[in-house]
Amino acid sequence: MPAEARRPAVAGQFYADDGSTLARQVEACFRSERGPGDLPPRHRSGARTIRAAVVPHAGYEFSGPIAALAYARIAAQPPPETVLILGVDHHAAGRGPALSNRPWTTPLGQVPVDHALVRALDRPPLAVEESAHAAEHSIEVQLPFLQYVLPHPRFAALQVPFGPADYLEEVGRAVREAIAGRDVLLLASTDLSHYVPVATAERLDRMAIAAIEARDPRALYETVVGNDISMCGIAPTTVLLFALSGETLSARLLKWGHSGEAAPMRDVVGYASLLLENGAGTPAS
Repeated sequence: MPAEARRPAVAGQFYADDGSTLARQVEACFRSERGPGDLPPRHRSGARTIRAAVVPHAGYEFSGPIAALAYARIAAQPPPETVLILGVDHHAAGRGPALSNRPWTTPLGQVPVDHALVRALDRPPLAVEESAHAAEHSIEVQLPFLQYVLPHPRFAALQVPFGPADYLEEVGRAVREAIAGRDVLLLASTDLSHYVPVATAERLDRMAIAAIEARDPRALYETVVGNDISMCGIAPTTVLLFALSGETLSARLLKWGHSGEAAPMRDVVGYASLLLENGAGTPAS
């Protein structure tokens, strides 16, 4: 019997709970002057250079345009066979790195799970734990963007709790071995500094961004922990960097922004979109 689909936990909160309204909301993120400024192109290039992206996960009003910058570039290249989304365990709901092996729904429809990839990932310390995903938003809010920019998205969800750097390296190694030989786009879902003045957010966030641009997972981890940067997705982002550490890639910042750009507030949350790319490109399959 097919697994029952996971239903949205934050539709109507982080994004619209009606399909047509949500589609317009996603399009507004692309058209925003804080984002790409226009809808994604209809025509794709002949080769894919994007290996991974780091994207925010707040309410679409606040972080959606920043996330759309990465998704617009994904839309302009040949689609991957599958997407692995590395998310945050905001609620400490998992017993460890938690996989999901069922489809997820959004108001735009159902997103099928890549069961073969989940089976490859399902080994210690990773394990399927559906209950850990029940209330978590960091993976869920990426799905409407994927549904908009990819023709037939398949995905796997991996929720990563915070832990020591060596532990995250072990998780990254498991991810690296599972995706070997597969056409997988990786996404790390994270916001940056939380509820600090703009100048503080930018100063601290630029330190974390520099470590991501250097593709140095230990430097990122030590920078965030050592400077008490409230980057909620330090675990999934560190895992992403460890997983791709053996590949020849370059990382670049598309944009940094903050919640105060969307609504007046004294203390803000920081957001950034970054891409990890290879120079030659991956031929379209």
